[in-house]
Amino acid sequence: MKFTLSEEQTQFADTLDALLAKSDAARAWATGNHEPGLAVWRHLADLGATTIATDGEPVDMVVVMEAIGYHAIPGPAIETIAVLPEWLDGALLATTAIPPHVSYAVDADVADRVFVVQDGTLFAAVPGKRVTSVDPCRALFEVTATAEIGPLAGAFDRGVLACAAQLLGAGRALLAKSVEYVKQRTQFGKPIGSYQAVKHHLAAVHVGLELARPVVYGAALGVLPASAAKIAAGDAAYRAARTALQVHGAIGYTTENDLSLWLTKVRALHSAWGTGQVHRARVMTELSA
Repeated sequence: MKFTLSEEQTQFADTLDALLAKSDAARAWATGNHEPGLAVWRHLADLGATTIATDGEPVDMVVVMEAIGYHAIPGPAIETIAVLPEWLDGALLATTAIPPHVSYAVDADVADRVFVVQDGTLFAAVPGKRVTSVDPCRALFEVTATAEIGPLAGAFDRGVLACAAQLLGAGRALLAKSVEYVKQRTQFGKPIGSYQAVKHHLAAVHVGLELARPVVYGAALGVLPASAAKIAAGDAAYRAARTALQVHGAIGYTTENDLSLWLTKVRALHSAWGTGQVHRARVMTELSA
């Protein structure tokens, strides 16, 4: 399969990259300072990104989520952009839990609207206890339903697709950072990127991401199931994270290095919105039907 973006979608992606490349909101968000991140979200809303799933086409939503993953933008992006855009009602951010695979609501302390989806029905909810996340930019909260709102079909699959797109973007960022680093780091008087073994590792990451891309966009077009996109993008991004950690060496383990923002994001999203085992079972069920 080969999918290409339209000229308009490519221009939109370039606009998003130009906007989000200036953001340094992730570190502030992790420490509880949400204002820089909220400023980014206000810009995204002005561009129409937060309502793109209802105003545009599914591929447009994937473009936005991939850019958010690439630039490590904090906040409940999957929930706001893909799952709940029609329920924003003028608000900036919304979040939800969808048990059993999405047990907690991301950033329920910051979101303007908090929900929970139970058996295909949307309920208003209130946040409760905070749960520790491997990603310091993802605050997880238990939520309790307060009032029934109405049916919400397809919420989980939309979230799965958005998660896959975000993983694809994060994987691309990790590859770009790794390529840049191996050109600068030297060993025995030569950049480590000149060694064949390093080239092979990075090439394998590149191939994995490029193979995952048409699966993600195919899922957006309805050609493939969202679970297939999550498997492909999750595995490719996880490999990108492992390779990035290898080529960066000890510095890659430090939280002071920006690489950690993407490493922890990929680690969290890899199992968020359903593990690989869950989605492989879903694909098998669909193929067997």
